Amino acid sequence: MSEEPRIIAERYRVDELIGQGGMARVYRGYDVTLGREIAIKVLDPELARDTAFRTRFRLEAQAASRMSHPSIVRVFDAGDPSSAGDGAPAAGTPGSEPYIVMELVRGRQLKDIIAEGPVPVADAVRYVDGILEALDYSHRAGVVHRDIKPGNVMITDKGQVKVMDFGIARAVSDSSSTVAETTQIVGTAAYFSPEQAKGEPVDARADLYSTGVVLYELLTGRQPFRGDSPVAVAYQHVSETPVPPTEVNEQAPGALNPIVLRALAKDPYQRYPDAASFRAALDNAVAGKAPTKKQLGALTSELYGPNPRQAQETARSLRQLSTDTTMTRTQSGPPVVWIWAGVALLAVLLVSVLVWVIMMPRGEQIPTSSRTVPDLANVSYERAQSDLEELDLRSRIIYEASATVTEDNVIRTDPDAGQSVERGQEVTLYVSSGAETVAVPTLVGLSQDAAKTALEDAGLTLGSVTPRNDRDSAADTVLEITNAAEGDEIAPKTAVNIVVASGRVTLVDVTGWTLDAATAKLEELGLTPLPTEQPDCAATDPSTITSMSVAPGDVAVHSEVDLRYCVGE
Repeated sequence: MSEEPRIIAERYRVDELIGQGGMARVYRGYDVTLGREIAIKVLDPELARDTAFRTRFRLEAQAASRMSHPSIVRVFDAGDPSSAGDGAPAAGTPGSEPYIVMELVRGRQLKDIIAEGPVPVADAVRYVDGILEALDYSHRAGVVHRDIKPGNVMITDKGQVKVMDFGIARAVSDSSSTVAETTQIVGTAAYFSPEQAKGEPVDARADLYSTGVVLYELLTGRQPFRGDSPVAVAYQHVSETPVPPTEVNEQAPGALNPIVLRALAKDPYQRYPDAASFRAALDNAVAGKAPTKKQLGALTSELYGPNPRQAQETARSLRQLSTDTTMTRTQSGPPVVWIWAGVALLAVLLVSVLVWVIMMPRGEQIPTSSRTVPDLANVSYERAQSDLEELDLRSRIIYEASATVTEDNVIRTDPDAGQSVERGQEVTLYVSSGAETVAVPTLVGLSQDAAKTALEDAGLTLGSVTPRNDRDSAADTVLEITNAAEGDEIAPKTAVNIVVASGRVTLVDVTGWTLDAATAKLEELGLTPLPTEQPDCAATDPSTITSMSVAPGDVAVHSEVDLRYCVGE
């Protein structure tokens, strides 16, 4: 006999286990209310007994719920059964573990992709760009991830990057977030920053360092620092100079070396100031643009520690990398003729632009007060509002159902993207409220056929029908809905299970009972007792039932039952 599936919060069905980490287990699940597949993250039962881990788990839900971005795994709901009040399971008992309900992502972990062998450069850059896009959003939302690694990055079947597991995330404003708070290293040794290894306060630049480690691993097939223990790896993060990726993998493009090395700077102030700057440097490198001094950072001992010899060698290698091109330089400087040719070309261009400006018809000029509506399709409504605000445009939100656009993302705008509007004009954002839902109609009291018709009219289907004895209801009358409640909003075509009256009651054997007790019992069952005298046997005091006209068992409601008792001498 199959085991009944576990239901959390009377709404979320827990199915098979699909993943397990150091803190929690992740199950495939189903939201019976909204009719959609979900992922349910449940804190490990052993850790659930520890208040500190329950608190960290709750902080993860709070951190992730603040963010709605296509590159971040969304959190729909969270709960802690042990804090539900009277009747709730006590902390540490089965069924009391806190849980987080998340978006179910279909795809593969980035670590599995890396394990299969070398990753093409184009894919490596695309994956890291997706991670940085998610970090740019989370940092602006005030959340530092603090555990960026391939195991916390999913690549969907369509190639989209999804960052997950904010289990050790902290608010950016929490300057006291250090390793000492938990008496253990927060993060994963192969990927955490030097400041995490030393137990110092961390900020968003720690995530950029970890992203640099991921980029290094994608380009070379291994992490920049390896050791026999996490402590040994942590020591290297703090004191050792990373080898440029091209020295590990000759196929890696030299243009990415300075990008990786700056991301892995020991001093946070020598790294990229934010995720957007890191992305811009990657884009320039892919486009073939030479890195600028700002992108290279300070070529001093602050970049990789106090060792002067290492600093000089690093500075030399970075200077060589900054001039790395596919062409061999054959002279010390450009010929004079090239300089004058460049000056002449620049002059021609300036004159051409001046003539074009003078000759341009005045009717085609765009008023300085006008704005162009940006393309906000499939962007979170929060980001869309922010983008419009930066353009001095007002926004208004209208929710509508959509089966193709993620909940809380923009479906379309009015005016449409690309149209010119006046500054201060209102732009309507049509935001997805998720898949369409329908309300469960009133079924209790209807016949089974009438209930089926009502469900079909509402866009639902009739599920299982369970009979139940009821003294006051005619056969096939609906008594209860078992998997929803009247008025609940659920997905169309969901099967609704009902309980109907069987039209029968269970008659007990009252032989040997007193006439009064037997009569009261039958009336309680909704049956009609008919006392019947038997003169051929000696009477008793009080009168006792000797037999019944109907055998014990299920009988039709309101049936008549003869109760025979002796009245003879």
